[in-house]
Amino acid sequence: MNSPLEYEYVPVPAFDDNYIWVVSDGRNAIAVDPGEAAPVRAYLAKRGWRLVAILLTHHHNDHVGGVADLLNGQRVPVYGPAGEALGPLDPFVTRVKGGDRVQLAAPALDFTVLDVPGHTRGHIAYFQAGDPAGVPHLFCGDTLFACGCGRLFEGSPAQMLASLDSLAALPGKTEVHCAHEYTLSNIRFALACDPDNAALHTWSRDAAALRERGVPTLPTTIAHERAVNPFLRAGDPSVQASLADQLHETVSDRLAAFTLMREWKNRFR
Repeated sequence: MNSPLEYEYVPVPAFDDNYIWVVSDGRNAIAVDPGEAAPVRAYLAKRGWRLVAILLTHHHNDHVGGVADLLNGQRVPVYGPAGEALGPLDPFVTRVKGGDRVQLAAPALDFTVLDVPGHTRGHIAYFQAGDPAGVPHLFCGDTLFACGCGRLFEGSPAQMLASLDSLAALPGKTEVHCAHEYTLSNIRFALACDPDNAALHTWSRDAAALRERGVPTLPTTIAHERAVNPFLRAGDPSVQASLADQLHETVSDRLAAFTLMREWKNRFR
């Protein structure tokens, strides 16, 4: 059994490309965005861990669909966005918004809630300033991906850019626990936007090697995303020049660059 100070942050695969993050102190565990119950239940049983809390970032079914099954009459606290309806789950969810804190006793976790609208109107993220080893962690749902960002289903480009700016301002060593394994396709798009980025070319090779071995490309870090993620580099002159050249559009500022990139990514193959 792990010592109480040896926390694990585990990406449990679900559906085709989701990750449900499970955090444990070796005995008690939380699940973040459990869209499917069976993989979480199986993993907890395998490790002998007890589910003590559930954190939700937004209302999409592939992030909340497994909650009712996991609860199954148990008194497990569920935290979710104050600005979104969660249907049948509404009576069971403690609503939180930017600036709130979610504090758990076991595992001993202390999260600050961040408002990150864009993918959905009320999307939130959970930031842990430091684990027992001093490493910060971010659970960002579908706002920030490795080398990418979420589609704008409900929010505006300005909202999403502001949300990404707030995440990019977190400490560089922050481990980013994204909710999907989209990395390789995101890298292909990133290379079209930022073809001269040496760090991105290195990451393309490293990420491909990880996936060939069946290893997740996550977590990434904020510092790494600042270096390789074109959506965090919308103000970079080389990215803007590439967009202008590829799309035959005038790129007037960061917001224009971000808007063009996000629209291009929607149809990129």
